[in-house]
Amino acid sequence: MKDPKTLTLDPPPPQPPPAFSLFPTLNPPLKTLTFHKISTLLITFVAYAAFHASRKPPSIVKSVLGPDPNSPQTGWPPFNSARGPHRLGELDLAFLSAYAIGMYFSGHVGDRIDLRVFLTIGMIGSGVFTVLFGLGFWLDVHSLSYFIMIQICCGGFQSIGWPCVVAVMGNWFGKSKRGLIMGVWNSHTSVGNIIGSIIASSVLGFGWGWAFLLPGILIVIISIIVFLFLVVNPETIGLKLPSEEEEAETEISTEGMALVNLQKVDSEEDDDDDDESTSNSVVSSSPAIGFLEAWKLPGVAPFAFCLFFSKLVAYTFLYWLPFYIRNTAVAGEQLSHKTAGILSTIFDMGGVIGGILAGFISDQIEARAVTSIMFLTLSIPTLIFYRLYGSISMFNNISLMFLSGLLVNGPYALITTAVAADLGTQTSINGNSRALATVSAIIDGTGSIGAALGPLLAGSEIKGKVNEGKWLWFSAIAC
Repeated sequence: MKDPKTLTLDPPPPQPPPAFSLFPTLNPPLKTLTFHKISTLLITFVAYAAFHASRKPPSIVKSVLGPDPNSPQTGWPPFNSARGPHRLGELDLAFLSAYAIGMYFSGHVGDRIDLRVFLTIGMIGSGVFTVLFGLGFWLDVHSLSYFIMIQICCGGFQSIGWPCVVAVMGNWFGKSKRGLIMGVWNSHTSVGNIIGSIIASSVLGFGWGWAFLLPGILIVIISIIVFLFLVVNPETIGLKLPSEEEEAETEISTEGMALVNLQKVDSEEDDDDDDESTSNSVVSSSPAIGFLEAWKLPGVAPFAFCLFFSKLVAYTFLYWLPFYIRNTAVAGEQLSHKTAGILSTIFDMGGVIGGILAGFISDQIEARAVTSIMFLTLSIPTLIFYRLYGSISMFNNISLMFLSGLLVNGPYALITTAVAADLGTQTSINGNSRALATVSAIIDGTGSIGAALGPLLAGSEIKGKVNEGKWLWFSAIAC
């Protein structure tokens, strides 16, 4: 029997989204568990794709804001001087440092309040500060402090997104085929980068402010959908996930029988369901895990530090690849700002395939760590080849960029999704789902520290000598 005082510390259970009152047909049994699983996957996919789309403009506008060796008078003060690349790196550091620090707090808070509301707040805040950055173009702002403060605030709100969406996905999907499902789902990062790159590059000719304004408005619009429709937990609408034993039995039975009367099966197992319902209620009512306690869970620290280096490389590409392509002749031809921005999406296309492939392989061999090591090891020669041979021809540039994205983003996607969900629901904490956001935040927050350092070091190394590609050698060493 719990102490009454302890019970008051638990947050109230999440309420059904407003759309379920506006559209009663969304409620069970009119809509099945499978329907709500798919809708949750799609909503969280679109939500986090919007986060990444709003995160992409700084990398696209770097070549416009920063100094151009061929045209010294171009650029946007205070970024068009000799120290311009370094100051652009400081913007990345401001955003990613706030993101990394905020991640630890967001995960802790996310395990204690309604994730749907918390995620909506993060999306609206991210959109507002993305728009404010773009307004610097029309307001003719040239203060470095203004842009740094905007990036710090934006990073804080962006940090809310990841712990929330991973926790929601962990609530809806069991461990069966989690690597493949999460690998497909995690392509939202690359899809968001591609969408952000295309939007920002397409409107760059009208002024760099539009590159921030449109993605900022997009994420605010999608936040409304999240608030109205996202169901945090199956129990919120009276549904229950099958246990791992039931999933295994279902897979076996479907191999021999194409048609199964699920209602009959449920009615025959009422007694078992009552016991499982009691067990699930115990798990869901478990207290949220502490921050230091989460660090001590088996596997959390090693994977967190592995993600530190993996994300360092991935975010160096995210923030500096368009700038590098713009200032490096490919087959003897200098590319335009727009072409460089769109071409950089090849890296993210490779990331989509890499995330799915890493998830599939890890499910087949049942070894997430081995899969991550394999991908990171193969990425080392690929990055070196891209530096040495990527500028020879457009074919070389595209193929090596695609392969680099596949190998770099594969383990990044695997660790931040399937691994985090596995560690957040492991047997040592009795499947306590309220540890999910905290564990996810620790792993991704540690990775985000690496993400903050990578772009800063790349900006410090460039200093007008972009075509030397020192940041690519640095990325290979990090892998």
